[in-house]
Amino acid sequence: MNVFELTRALIDIESVTPNDGNVAEFLYRHLTAVAARFHGHAEKIQVEPGRFNVFAQFGNTPVVTLSTHMDTVPPHFPSADTEDRITGRGACDTKGIIAAMLQAAEQLLESGETDFGLLFVVGEERNSAGAIHAAQHPRGSRYLINGEPTENKLALGSKGALRYEVTAHGRMAHSAYPELGESAIEKLLDVLESIRAIQLPVDEVLGRSTLNIGTISGGRAPNVIPDQARAEIFIRLVNDSASTRAMMEKAVDGRADLHQVLEIPALRLGGLPGFETAIMAYTTDIPAFQGAWGKPFLLGPGSIHVAHTLHEFVPKKELLEAIEIYKRMVRLLKNEKN
Repeated sequence: MNVFELTRALIDIESVTPNDGNVAEFLYRHLTAVAARFHGHAEKIQVEPGRFNVFAQFGNTPVVTLSTHMDTVPPHFPSADTEDRITGRGACDTKGIIAAMLQAAEQLLESGETDFGLLFVVGEERNSAGAIHAAQHPRGSRYLINGEPTENKLALGSKGALRYEVTAHGRMAHSAYPELGESAIEKLLDVLESIRAIQLPVDEVLGRSTLNIGTISGGRAPNVIPDQARAEIFIRLVNDSASTRAMMEKAVDGRADLHQVLEIPALRLGGLPGFETAIMAYTTDIPAFQGAWGKPFLLGPGSIHVAHTLHEFVPKKELLEAIEIYKRMVRLLKNEKN
């Protein structure tokens, strides 16, 4: 398959977190065949029951590892293509990136290049479970090229993440007698209003920190005073989290339970000569790797502005460019070793 066919084949395998098992099996079979042709090694690495990372190594200890995640956000929708783009869930985040990395790897191998690896991980869209597991089982890689949609620009930094669950408690009662109950939903709305008023930090490089109230749930029925309500909140960090965490605690002020689910720090990343650069507002798996797979770089085809939308696509031109860029990066970083 060429890069366009491979991208579509990957998109058509539903892999909404945590249903990434089938795409992992596909990649394992694909890399096993590549490894057989080029005297490499491919393996599945279990992260948790039914879920595993996929790793392939060619030559000796990998100097450079090409890596991205296999899972996507919901809802899944199948691939389609036009003259200039491929659409579908994961087109740019990150099925097209996987396809470009696979094609780059095969072309490198055909030209005699070795001593690099490929690592595809689970769970980036939820909790970075695959990258966290990989950090505990390094393979000696000195450089990690992480794939996310950057429009093929080398990212010099990316925002971090702080995720919370906010749970309010009340007392059920008949809605005809609200004075006998206590509405958890009204409590939660009051807390969320205070949270929305927080003045978040601004960084001169990474820009403005942002806050999203992503989900709200609660209640039993329209005619029952709700005894429970819950919201999930995602904050994009641009600096140390201490001040933001303190502001969240102050905003909630004991009126609800505040549970921190995830924290990923903001990142400053290195550049390479001759590459166009950019700053990314989103969070990646890079912090979860904890440097265990080497110095990180961030680059991939497609735009983050269409990721996580119903109009997700990746330009075909950028897929072809990405193959050449990944090959160039691998060769450049391998030479950095010497």
